[in-house]
Amino acid sequence: MINVVANRYAEALFQLGEEENSTDILFKELEKVVDMMTKVSKDFYKVLKSPLVSKSEKKNLVEIIFDKEVSSNIKNFLKVLVDKDRIAFLEDIELAYKDLLNKKNNIIDGVAISAIPMSETDIKELEVKLSNKYNKNVTIENVVDKTILGGVLVRLGNEQIDGTVKTRLDKMKEKLSEVIS
Repeated sequence: MINVVANRYAEALFQLGEEENSTDILFKELEKVVDMMTKVSKDFYKVLKSPLVSKSEKKNLVEIIFDKEVSSNIKNFLKVLVDKDRIAFLEDIELAYKDLLNKKNNIIDGVAISAIPMSETDIKELEVKLSNKYNKNVTIENVVDKTILGGVLVRLGNEQIDGTVKTRLDKMKEKLSEVIS
């Protein structure tokens, strides 16, 4: 669950995006920043979170590193996070922002867990069926988990649709145990 602090900052950034009609652009930039800090340059992220580095030095680093990479809105947002000692919440802020953007665009992100990789055609077909069922735009990410044996387990928000062989076998085992006992 995304925390209250992350939600507040995400909502503030989202509101700015709404005012400037740039919610999608801000998300792409935020995603780029988080990706850079968590995958490309973890040391830079550590520096921004470090209490040993002054806030003014951190803000200068943000300005230098992201000079031509992102808009002034995102740079200023990062500086506010530095000022308020909230930069450690950046990944959660990105997730909270994405939730807000998805709500605005009527999108539900889901995961389809299968024993083998699903084809693009199967994924698209599943997205269309689920979109029709929920009357929203559903996007599915396929995750492979060999322990489910076969079938598909779909997770959409708090809902789960379990069509896996493992679950069917577990239910059969349970019924057999009841009969035998």
